[in-house]
Amino acid sequence: MKKTLRLVLGDQLYERHSWFSDVNNEIIYVMMEMRQETDYVKHHIQKVVAFFTAMRSFSEYLKDQGHHIIYYKINDDNNQHSLTKNLQAIIKSEKIEHFEYLLPDEYRLDQQLKEFCNQIEISSESMDTEHFLTKREDIANFFKGKKQFLMENFYRQMRKDHDILMNGKDPVGEKWNFDHDNRNKYKGEVSIPEEYSYQNNVEDVLEEIKDAEIETLGEINADHFDWPINRKQALQFIRYFCRELLPYFGTYQDAMHTDEKFLFHSRLSFALNTKLIHPKELVDKVIEAWEDDSDRISLAQVEGFIRQVIGWREYMRGIYWAKMPEYEKLNFFEHKRKLPEFYWTGDTKMKCLEKSIKQSLSDAYAHHIQRLMVTGNFALLNMTDPDEVDAWYLGIYIDAIQWVEITNTRGMSQFADGGIVGSKPYLASANYMHKMSNYCSKCHYDHKKKTGKNACPFNSLYWNFYDKHREKLEKNQRISMMYRTWDKKSKEEKEELLNQANYYLDNINKL
Repeated sequence: MKKTLRLVLGDQLYERHSWFSDVNNEIIYVMMEMRQETDYVKHHIQKVVAFFTAMRSFSEYLKDQGHHIIYYKINDDNNQHSLTKNLQAIIKSEKIEHFEYLLPDEYRLDQQLKEFCNQIEISSESMDTEHFLTKREDIANFFKGKKQFLMENFYRQMRKDHDILMNGKDPVGEKWNFDHDNRNKYKGEVSIPEEYSYQNNVEDVLEEIKDAEIETLGEINADHFDWPINRKQALQFIRYFCRELLPYFGTYQDAMHTDEKFLFHSRLSFALNTKLIHPKELVDKVIEAWEDDSDRISLAQVEGFIRQVIGWREYMRGIYWAKMPEYEKLNFFEHKRKLPEFYWTGDTKMKCLEKSIKQSLSDAYAHHIQRLMVTGNFALLNMTDPDEVDAWYLGIYIDAIQWVEITNTRGMSQFADGGIVGSKPYLASANYMHKMSNYCSKCHYDHKKKTGKNACPFNSLYWNFYDKHREKLEKNQRISMMYRTWDKKSKEEKEELLNQANYYLDNINKL
């Protein structure tokens, strides 16, 4: 065998990959902490710490298995902080004859490695990460010739292909989707289990990041770091989720509460997206928990969770590879406004935004409804440049990698793709916040008021958005009712709403 260099990226930490099944002295693995990756967007400090810590843990695992590994830490003298420069140096110093890499999940890295392989004089090869249940091109092939990519169709096919919650050709429970059962507001009906904690100490890694003067955002408790940083911890987290949270996951998955940051959400997305665990093993363990404890765990809870894993997650990845690189430039509404300053501080009198943003800054996490219907919704009502929205989401959340972030934000949240991902913009007035949370009860603004002093900004901005974008939206059948409602309003009421919205837009950083 030729002397081979194999690259493992920071989100490719899958112990069960076929690469690692055999030890070969002719194979060298390389992992790197680089400014190339820490600096292309400003990341949350917990995100940088989590990636570095998980990478270091994985490299130790490889060493313990007998593999030869070169690992560049962030402050190593020989680290050139460029993926290709580091690779070139190792190929020369180690007299490498063949180069291999696992297919990256980000387009920019995929292009960088393709160009690198075209330039080097040794042979090269790429391999699948063996993580996803679909190939890159599957979504494009599945929806070939279609303008809109309906996730529900794809999700049902995934269930059939992988025999997940199926009874022959029919879905278990005689329904494909229990989403209607999973929209409850949380009012304290059931107690929230005590938060699972690892109490990882990451002070050494944090100190190295500070020494490197990497610019980050957010907060961290370095001696009490609660994110899983290796496969063992991720599996522990799965067991905790299945035992304590799954029984009410679906029921309250869309709920928001001032006193409960996580409710019944799994917070397994970082472990999944770094490949510490495989989506199919997670699905299998959830189904096993349901089968073992069906008195406590209903099918609606299980289906709701599995839909997120094999439906949305695989679907968003497929959209990414079907539509990049053009996708990251799409701006259907031609929005150009700046992201409000309080997205970086949480200092706003709007309770829903204050809670969601400050939680994001303190925990590098917010659940999908906080992201979509609070921070994403307001960014859209503000008519924010989707480039700014992408950068914020990509930086602030610990689970954010471009393939999953951009399709959810530029697509689902901001409708900047014009309807590839979602069939309509996800807009909501204060009524939605009141329906799904207790945020409004302690807010400076009155969720019932549309205009006047202390009127909730969501209400006038909601109608302003529809008015501004009527030409592009009024033929959309899913929101035609909004325009019929708008048209029934008097000229005076319309003017009052639009004037209120313009005042808020002009004073967006003071809200």
